Amino acid sequence: MASNEKTRSVRLPNVVEALIPIVVMMGLMIYGLNFTDETYVDAHMPLAVSIVVACIVGGICGHSFSDMLAGMIDRLNATMEAILILCTVGLLVASFLMSGTIPALIYYGLNLLTPQLFLPVGCFLCAIVGLACGSSWTATATMGIAMLGIGAGLGIPAPITAGMAISGAYVGDKFSPLSDTTNLAAAVSETGLFDHVTAMVSTTAPTFVLALIAYAILGVATSSGSYDPTVAKDIQTVLASGFNINPLLLLPIVVVIVACVMKLPGLVGVTISVVTGVIFAVIFQGVGSLADLFDMLHYGFGFGVDLDAYNATELVAEAAGALGVSPDSYITVCDLLNRGGMDHTMWTINLILLAVAYGGALERCGCTEALFGKLKSKINSVGSLILATMATSLFCDATMCDQFLGIGVPAPLYVDKYDELGLGRNMMSRTLEDCGTLWAAMFPWTGCGAYQQGVFGMSPFTYFPYAFVNLLNPIYAAITAFMGRNIFWADGSYTNILGKTKAGKPAGAPAEAHEKAVKNLEARRAAGKAPKISA
Repeated sequence: MASNEKTRSVRLPNVVEALIPIVVMMGLMIYGLNFTDETYVDAHMPLAVSIVVACIVGGICGHSFSDMLAGMIDRLNATMEAILILCTVGLLVASFLMSGTIPALIYYGLNLLTPQLFLPVGCFLCAIVGLACGSSWTATATMGIAMLGIGAGLGIPAPITAGMAISGAYVGDKFSPLSDTTNLAAAVSETGLFDHVTAMVSTTAPTFVLALIAYAILGVATSSGSYDPTVAKDIQTVLASGFNINPLLLLPIVVVIVACVMKLPGLVGVTISVVTGVIFAVIFQGVGSLADLFDMLHYGFGFGVDLDAYNATELVAEAAGALGVSPDSYITVCDLLNRGGMDHTMWTINLILLAVAYGGALERCGCTEALFGKLKSKINSVGSLILATMATSLFCDATMCDQFLGIGVPAPLYVDKYDELGLGRNMMSRTLEDCGTLWAAMFPWTGCGAYQQGVFGMSPFTYFPYAFVNLLNPIYAAITAFMGRNIFWADGSYTNILGKTKAGKPAGAPAEAHEKAVKNLEARRAAGKAPKISA
């Protein structure tokens, strides 16, 4: 058996073979996503079937099952920390709910924010939290949930609020040196972390400003004539009936930020925040039983009436009447606060495990290389290279179901081309994040999309049209690249949005690759194919 393994001939799949597991996965997914009257609409089983198909294709191409399994396990090992963090994020949400921290954020936010200012200010606040935490997941699980509550009280539709929170959280995540995707993009591009962050400013900052303007306009449009102040007051009344609301309850948010500023490991920082939330629940909300604490941390926080009860309508009417609020406002609060807990994240964790295993199988049998490897020979301009990189990232997000693969797989495919065109390595790292990170939240079957769906309780297809930063950033990056603007070169020079090329410090890169890229840049400038540094 061992000799057979050694003599086994392994080859890349042809285009048809490479497409088979992808077509199967997408076909089953499309069939289930409300294109049928059947009851099963999750992504889990289509992914499970597609893993089997990918392994069969791998076997046809000469890979043994143990080799395919090793590819899946390698990818699972690479994402295990994120999965463990997801478990603790479930605990974090539960602890911040039972401590009263998220209810307090909603309560005071309804006093401070107006319908017109809510969207731009909320987006900016989510960006600050994302920057401090280095995690879009943590930002949406805390500030995002609070924003849903505030938005409901101000009459802002939930999909718009969710899209706004996603935009802000991902801006902070991209700019944070603590972010896993930020570090990954820099690492696979072999450039400096802060060289990468500097490059991202050139695309993310303009789209962030455009998004804030769009949210300001949208806030005025959606609040015009629809804001009912009694809804906000009713929500505050319901919150005050279930929690001891006071400003000290905001301190756990500060703990999260401080832990991240101190650059504590993600798991350590979230764990400290969970402990803080539990302590506040005991001190301020009177949760004294260890069994109650464990129950809420495990199964999630429960507030008010169980909306799934057979007589929920009668119970809601009775509870709302006792408080003197509308049943709709009472239901809104119950929807917002009945979430969190480790058990609540298991649906997402199961999906991520399957998605990552599927991506690992596709990567091991060479599907991406077979589909995109020959594309490089046809790339002869900066714009086409940027577009090809982003298209490959999007393809990996959509078909391999993992943003880490959306960043990690295209890098070795195109790195030589970036050197050939005389580009800086931070140009590649920026491009990988512009699409691989931001558009991963668009699909319900990716780890990011599944997680955000669990947080906001709606399909990514519902909120993504309003996630203006995520939506616009790749488009802005591609357009400016084709215009010959917004480009970082190997010698450190930068062509700005006005077309002026200014000298600068070269981004980090392997010495041999940097020397080669600079020589190529000089040759292209001599041939008039790259801009010269302005005087």
